[in-house]
Amino acid sequence: MFTGLVEALAVVRSLTPDGVSLTLAIEAPGDLPGADTVRLGDSVAINGCCLTVVAIEGLVWSFQAGSETLSRTNLGLLRIGHRVNIERSLQVGARLGGHFVQGHVDGLGHVNQINREGEWTHMSFRVPPELTRAMVEKGSVTVDGISLTIVAVDEATFRVALIPHTLQMTTLGNRNVDDPVNIETDILGKYIQKLLGK
Repeated sequence: MFTGLVEALAVVRSLTPDGVSLTLAIEAPGDLPGADTVRLGDSVAINGCCLTVVAIEGLVWSFQAGSETLSRTNLGLLRIGHRVNIERSLQVGARLGGHFVQGHVDGLGHVNQINREGEWTHMSFRVPPELTRAMVEKGSVTVDGISLTIVAVDEATFRVALIPHTLQMTTLGNRNVDDPVNIETDILGKYIQKLLGK
């Protein structure tokens, strides 16, 4: 379980395809508090996708992504040198500043529009209708592992408002129109949608 509060930006150091899977190695920043406490088997969200640490060399952590993960996320589009959002799993008793994020990406969305108004940046995303059905205005959504509040939603798009800090500390600051992003809808919305049979 995660919160959607990105801890840091990590750099992709290697990508090793293995049939239908991919081994991904990232380097965490040296100033990340507690980076030396990461252990084999720990869960880390990479762009919002929960992956398991399978190897550690200093600040370089390796993960394996299978075919299902690669088909639903943007991890297969990464290249060496790209930056990714990282968040370690939530510890019991820790402050929950975002919302409950499973790290189970529902699918890909794409940046639709980017509009800047003063210090605020309004960004909209195109997503499949089955995802917007689980979204509500003022509800939560996870974009590339970032917990965001939905400002507006219709059948095919949703919009969020971003402060400069979010743009500076996450990959959203470098996103362009049509870029693919990982989308996870709120778990509460999913359960309600299931109960209502929609």
